[in-house]
Amino acid sequence: MKKVDLTEENISTPETLLIVDDEAMIRKVLHLKLSREGYVSEEANNSEQALHVLETIPIALIVLDIKMPGKSGIELLPEIKLGYPDTAVIMATAVNDIDVAIQCLKQGADDYICKPFNLEELSLAIKKALEKRHLQLEIREYQQYLEERIEEQTGQLRKLFLSAIEALVSALEAKDQYTGGHSRRVTDIALAIGNELGLSAQDLENLRWGSLLHDIGKIAVDPVIQNKPGKLTREEYEHIMTHIRVGAQIVRPLVNEQITEMVEHHHDHYDGGGLHQLIAGDDIPLGARILAIADAFDAMISDRPYRAAMSMTEIVQEIKRCAGTQFDPVIVAAFLNTGGLTNT
Repeated sequence: MKKVDLTEENISTPETLLIVDDEAMIRKVLHLKLSREGYVSEEANNSEQALHVLETIPIALIVLDIKMPGKSGIELLPEIKLGYPDTAVIMATAVNDIDVAIQCLKQGADDYICKPFNLEELSLAIKKALEKRHLQLEIREYQQYLEERIEEQTGQLRKLFLSAIEALVSALEAKDQYTGGHSRRVTDIALAIGNELGLSAQDLENLRWGSLLHDIGKIAVDPVIQNKPGKLTREEYEHIMTHIRVGAQIVRPLVNEQITEMVEHHHDHYDGGGLHQLIAGDDIPLGARILAIADAFDAMISDRPYRAAMSMTEIVQEIKRCAGTQFDPVIVAAFLNTGGLTNT
């Protein structure tokens, strides 16, 4: 069924009502009554005609006869409420049966009146049903407005928080001559891989933030250990690796789960051989598998306290050697196809 959008403009214009009854005289009397009261009225003598009218004209309210040839009004009512939930419905019948009335109200009817009609009572029932409908539309519109405002303000606050954290990352890296600009370089490499893999715009945006924030947890790492010129002991290495857990805790309240997982798993090895690793292979989030190579590449191309930067030939050999163990072979292939090796 075609759903009609009920905008503020539609509400402000004369409302169109639909009279559905198989008796022509009843339709004529109701049409005259409603026209005198300022409504526009349409008519249908069966359920099929009623559905056709609903598909073509915005209907504010239906006066629906329960007993009609073919599909009855009580059978049509659920279809109306499903396809046109903003349309009010008043059921009409010549049989005063409380059980039928209760059934109609349970199925979404706004009111129930008996034939022969008292036109003034019908007019009052229509007025009340339309007032109820207007109130429901206004409440829904206000709720949508509030949701949009909240979403907008939440987005602005999130950007402010993330920008502040990004600035903190830059400040932390600026204190270390060996890792200055590391996160931004990793971001450029990761995005190049993501584009090579054909990631969506949203996935690339998540990858961008995951890359920028992947080392935020190093705020809790002892700088003496981090800048140690010699080989790290196992205890020192485990201390440095706490940054992935700390980083995930820092960003979790501010970003979506996809970004948090990148921060938390970017040191996982594809074969499951990383420190305290619980997942492996394709169970490692795609963004984390991309970050693993981007992070390692920037580390190898940069001078470190314990070694000079590696040559490009050595880096390529090392990344290829680690395909299938430390790195996802598919990501390795994408990385080697980016051209980043010659542009870095």
